[in-house]
Amino acid sequence: MSTSVYDFPLHRITGEAASLADYRGKVLLVVNVASKCGLTKQYEGLEKLYSQYRDRGLVVTGFPANDFAGQEPGSNEDIQAFCRSTYGVEFPLFSKIAVTGENTHPLYQELIKAQPKAISTAKESFRDKLKGYGMSINPEPGILWNFEKFVVGRSGDVVARFSPETLPDDPALLQAIEAELAKS
Repeated sequence: MSTSVYDFPLHRITGEAASLADYRGKVLLVVNVASKCGLTKQYEGLEKLYSQYRDRGLVVTGFPANDFAGQEPGSNEDIQAFCRSTYGVEFPLFSKIAVTGENTHPLYQELIKAQPKAISTAKESFRDKLKGYGMSINPEPGILWNFEKFVVGRSGDVVARFSPETLPDDPALLQAIEAELAKS
């Protein structure tokens, strides 16, 4: 029997038990997020994306992770307060998890296995940019940095993966989301 992204127990940022099965039949955008990252401003775009497409069946899901340069040091309560007050985040946030290393959450293990390579539409690869800053980075297929994005279709299949610098309004990401929303 194959494993699905719906199979993993999770917790909402407020502590209640949950799973992605709560969104079965929806298109999901799964994003590992951080509050103190140079990419944190993507929260604004993610919320706009969620507002724009949620009536058509898109659910943006945020998974805080403190795996990259300690850029998500706060508690779940701190993270939720920051996201709501600074960016008006209404999309579902989950409890902080690990998305890399030996403690990688099983959901992220499955996402990576399903889509081992991230799509980048940038002229300069984010991987090269991080190396230029002297940052220690994960080898592929691991998660490169905060704000990596996975598109999960209505059937629960992981259909695309986008690198961290891919903005929420990037045409390639929007095309992937709209293609899945068009399926019934």
